[in-house]
Amino acid sequence: MAEEPRVSERILIVDDDPGLRESLEIFLTQEGYEASVAIDADGARERVASQTFDLILCDVRMPGTNGLDLLPELVRQAPGTTVIMMSAYGTEDLAIEAMNRGAYDYLTKPFQPSEVVLTIRKARERERLRRANALLQRDVTKAVGESPIVAASDAMVEVLDVIERAAEYKATVLLLGESGTGKEVLARAIQAQSTRREEAFVAVNCGAISEHLLESELFGHAKGSFTGADRARRGLFTEAHRGTIFLDEIGELPSPLQVKLLRVLQEEEIRPVGESKPHQVDVRVIAATSRNLESDVREGRFREDLFYRLDVIRVDVPPLRERVEDIPLLVDHFVSHFARTLGKPAQTVTHEALERLVAHSWPGNIRELKNVIERALILSEGERVTLAELPRALSEATKEAPTTRGGLSLKRARARFERDWIQQALDQTGGNRTHAAKLLEISHRSLLYKIKEYGL
Repeated sequence: MAEEPRVSERILIVDDDPGLRESLEIFLTQEGYEASVAIDADGARERVASQTFDLILCDVRMPGTNGLDLLPELVRQAPGTTVIMMSAYGTEDLAIEAMNRGAYDYLTKPFQPSEVVLTIRKARERERLRRANALLQRDVTKAVGESPIVAASDAMVEVLDVIERAAEYKATVLLLGESGTGKEVLARAIQAQSTRREEAFVAVNCGAISEHLLESELFGHAKGSFTGADRARRGLFTEAHRGTIFLDEIGELPSPLQVKLLRVLQEEEIRPVGESKPHQVDVRVIAATSRNLESDVREGRFREDLFYRLDVIRVDVPPLRERVEDIPLLVDHFVSHFARTLGKPAQTVTHEALERLVAHSWPGNIRELKNVIERALILSEGERVTLAELPRALSEATKEAPTTRGGLSLKRARARFERDWIQQALDQTGGNRTHAAKLLEISHRSLLYKIKEYGL
């Protein structure tokens, strides 16, 4: 086999058939696993009580307590341990029941040793990704509080790496990305991982306030400095003293204020409207925009010297369509979040609904996805989000044409079709590969090869 398991990976085999039990123990030991056996439910309970296992292979039909009744006990007694059920009497209903009770997969006897290893490795990879994402979310959730960053894609992992390294310095950060990609969440993550974490985080949208009011908003004003200024006011830079100010949509900043912001960055001082003396401020500046600032500089809409002052640490935030791997994780996160805030029972998303969510181009990015999930949870009457709860543009969407991915390549189009068709067969059979192979009218060995090839 190409991949060697870690020595510490322990597998418990629970089966009353001595021949199968022994052959599995020998084969898995040869593959590098640490295999243990139990002949019935009582033996399994004793083993799990005294030892930690990474995975349990459990037969359905055994004397005494059967495997399906034992399964919930194993899940409770050994949380985090993957359980795969085995049976010579495999049916679709039995497979679905096993999954509903907490099993990861279901193997129909007789099976080839290679099929067992393939299933174990798939389970190991799923658990590795789950744990990696849990660690990532734990660390980042701690950093950003109510707005966790969910990421598994290479593009977002790289972004998180950059902001983590940038956090400890005062250098200005420029976040570039489309609207709705979560730039403010990233800005808050930088603040929360910095030495300024206990100080103020002040956010201002430079495009949402008129030029006249924005100067006063940013730098403050003296009493009587303009009509309506009946009292002095501290500006947002003063509010952010020793902390962080987040200047969203910096590309919309009017030219006169670009000059004043440049002075703040150069001299670390502000001058409130109507005052003659500047005040020192200690502020970490994080700016963000959905505009192409380099193009704006070339066309004279944005000051070049200010651009270079802002562009010390640049972070390009990818749009959601370029981080498709993150969509299922984000869906999970938002479903859990809104189920909790709306007082709904725990919700799951059907495979068909998730397929549509993953295939959508998301022009509104994470903000759009969040709104879609909130709407779906509000409309959902059961414990499952289906196509019916998605907006019509999503629920009635057809699959992408071959030209959208891979051009007109017939080879790529055929591969996509084959992968989708195999996935449908696996869904219809509850993951039972033997039955899926019959539906597809291919050999069991061919199906296993294609499952591995397509990463299903």
